[in-house]
Amino acid sequence: MADAATMNAAGTGGYLGYAPIDCDIHPAVPDTKVLLPYFNDYWRENLVSRGIERASLSLTSYPPNAPSSARPDWRIKGKKAGSDFETFKTQALDAFGVRYAICNVLHAAQVFHSEDMSAVFCTAVNDWLTKEWLDRDTRLRASILVPTENPEMAVEEIERRAGDKRFVQVLMFAMNEIPLGKRFYWPIYKAAEKHGLAIGVHAGSLYRHAPSSLGWGSYYLEDYVLQAQAFESQLLSLTAEGAFAKFPDLRVVFMESGFSWLPAFLWRANKTWRGVRSEVPWVKKPPADIIRHHVRITMQPIDEPPDEAILEQVINQIGSDEILLFSTDYPHWHFDGMDAMPKGLPKALMKKILVDNPLAAYPRLRD
Repeated sequence: MADAATMNAAGTGGYLGYAPIDCDIHPAVPDTKVLLPYFNDYWRENLVSRGIERASLSLTSYPPNAPSSARPDWRIKGKKAGSDFETFKTQALDAFGVRYAICNVLHAAQVFHSEDMSAVFCTAVNDWLTKEWLDRDTRLRASILVPTENPEMAVEEIERRAGDKRFVQVLMFAMNEIPLGKRFYWPIYKAAEKHGLAIGVHAGSLYRHAPSSLGWGSYYLEDYVLQAQAFESQLLSLTAEGAFAKFPDLRVVFMESGFSWLPAFLWRANKTWRGVRSEVPWVKKPPADIIRHHVRITMQPIDEPPDEAILEQVINQIGSDEILLFSTDYPHWHFDGMDAMPKGLPKALMKKILVDNPLAAYPRLRD
């Protein structure tokens, strides 16, 4: 009997001959009012009395009307792109013939300065996603939203969701209060490792600090381009601070980070480590080896060079064919519709990116 993940597209409605696993897809909360049933009486009255239920709570890093927030043909008249389930099902699940799609809800729930409000909003969004999306299609999987700046509350939410195997990772942003390798966040990683959950680090910010060491810029262009710099900083932090040494089975997935910067980063990290390794005795192997073991990266958006041979060369320079994961980033506009995979990749590598690597990165998908 053929593996469902490798059946020909003609028999499954798949994509490029496979039923792929989409590792980054974005259902959108239509508005705050739809979340009200998922709060207790106290918080529901609190939100209404303060008028918060009228706020969209959309992240400014993904302004709804910005061209990059949604392809024109994936927009829904009068609604947020990605907020209508039937449209989502047709355009994202059926069109690509996915085996699974991992839902990452980008919401202000994780951004509030109030840890209590952040916690109850994360719970409400997770409950809403479960009932309104996961329960309606067996192909859907999801990330757990947690109040990252209160690890105790974050762990409580992880424990609350851990019994539902459809949740496969914990969602964090690339720009938090402090670097992600710090021991402050380790309770979150301990809980994730315990339950076989990946840590998904998505482009975005809590807006506690400027996106660059030079301060705040003026334009969306600056914020967007500097996301890659944030991912580099977090990758170095997770390695140097010892998080990967402390949690040997921890898997971290970078989403919307790009990867063309990675070869140069790995080379420089290895070079410098050889000179100062006595300072970080827990980094027992070259950083590149540690990163290849623990870190995975979604494909979209891809900084794709015009020459296909150059792209393959960049992937070869990473030194592993296990790091890249298929993603569409639906409904964001970072590629041309069905052209979610760059052309010219060897067939064996395509299969790993579309199917094998996601299954390896997310243990719960194999259950």
